[in-house]
Amino acid sequence: MIKTKLTYGEPAADISGASAGAAGAGVHILFLTEEEAGGTTPLVQEHIDAELRRAVSRGLFKGKPEQAFSAPTLGLFKMPYVLFVGYKPGEGREGLRLAAAAAAKELKALAAETASFDLRASILQEEVKALGAAAVSQALTEGLLLALHDRLPLKREPAVRYQPLHVGLVPDAGLQQLAPQGEWEQGIASGLVIVEAVAYARDLTNLPGNDLTPERLAFFAEELAHEYELDVEIIDEWTAAEQGMGGLLGVGQGSVNPPRMIVLHYKGDPDSDEVWGWIGKGITFDTGGISLKSPPGMEEMISDMGGAAAVLGALRAVAELKAKANIVAVIPAAENMPSDRALKPGDVLTTMSGYTIEVVNTDAEGRIVLADGLTTAIRRGATRLVDVATLTGAVMQTLGYEATGAVTNHPELLKEIMAAADRAGERVWELPVYPEFRKPLKSVAADLRNGAGRYGAATTGGLFIGHFAEGLPWVHLDIGGSSWLEEDKALEPKGATGSITRTLVELVCRK
Repeated sequence: MIKTKLTYGEPAADISGASAGAAGAGVHILFLTEEEAGGTTPLVQEHIDAELRRAVSRGLFKGKPEQAFSAPTLGLFKMPYVLFVGYKPGEGREGLRLAAAAAAKELKALAAETASFDLRASILQEEVKALGAAAVSQALTEGLLLALHDRLPLKREPAVRYQPLHVGLVPDAGLQQLAPQGEWEQGIASGLVIVEAVAYARDLTNLPGNDLTPERLAFFAEELAHEYELDVEIIDEWTAAEQGMGGLLGVGQGSVNPPRMIVLHYKGDPDSDEVWGWIGKGITFDTGGISLKSPPGMEEMISDMGGAAAVLGALRAVAELKAKANIVAVIPAAENMPSDRALKPGDVLTTMSGYTIEVVNTDAEGRIVLADGLTTAIRRGATRLVDVATLTGAVMQTLGYEATGAVTNHPELLKEIMAAADRAGERVWELPVYPEFRKPLKSVAADLRNGAGRYGAATTGGLFIGHFAEGLPWVHLDIGGSSWLEEDKALEPKGATGSITRTLVELVCRK
């Protein structure tokens, strides 16, 4: 999936096979501060340095974070191009990721075949001392490769995903004294695993709805389980009926593609009784059902299984990293369609837990399938619950595309998740859970109603799911805004982002 080879040290083998004057053959990457960019300190070579300073004097480059400027070396240096990237020391993991991402965009523009990061102690020693070399190299790996990963369109003329052949991280003598080579290599290896997981989640989410049906999503889960030797259960519509999964079956009954409850088990800590329950919303396409959505933008509803993709991607990384944790991953997968069989407003469903739901809005289907998803995880031994879902558009009214909204019954668990998100470079923001937010969930026809109006809808939707947590520590993560972008960002392309995949990996791998 990720074809770029990223290693410790200069990618000499690739450079030797490329002519010094060949366009795109190789790029030497140098992080520098704003002061260095505008100063007189020698950096690379006098003529190349002079070209940099001319760009600064003309206002083309200032050395600010996320800025980049490339200069051809015209045979004066070992690589055809030098790429200067603005950097501000002390910005931590995210500063490193963003700097590497800025470099990645220029590598694309130059069609680079090889590249080397010239890592200087004068710039990075603060980060290496504070975070460790492994965290620094991991952040650089993530920033570079996440920015290089693009959506692959399904076209007759195959689209080419640009990726350089070989990139090297080259610490100078000062940084080598601070940390041995093994630590740098460890970070690169971990970063590659995590990027592969995010890329997997993105690619899965970007699949069109006529391809990724609930049955096909179950197939991908089985493939993953086979590759990493995980236990897997695929519960079809008949078994779901036997187990009383009325929520899942109700949402899926309008589609010719029947629903699936997907369960994967990862057992990395047999001596522990603690089991994470990761529940990912898997609505493979959402028309809104009888409460039909408006047509503009409905094509983006292929992303309504972004929670499922995040859970599968994270589980892949956890298995590869051999994390010491136990996880039961549950994906309620269904297609929400209007038909003569579809769920109707006013219908009452009986969930797997025995609680009943009055359906007042068929477009609030995610919380219904997640109700059965939580119960499935609990019955398989989960002791702590995290659900990930593109649950509401309302969360975007508050947080836009910039952050994931969180609702919880357990502040300490949420703190743990937010710390993991901070390390991963993902933003999670806690939503309030005042008692008044529960009132709209009351129904005279059933235990709960699934629609609660526009105001406070992100919190209310989360609290609906929390009703099925059975008192266990639980956090709901609403990725309704963070899972899909209308335009590129620094680390993320237009389309699926793989949001929260990295946070889940950090949660169990680096406590």
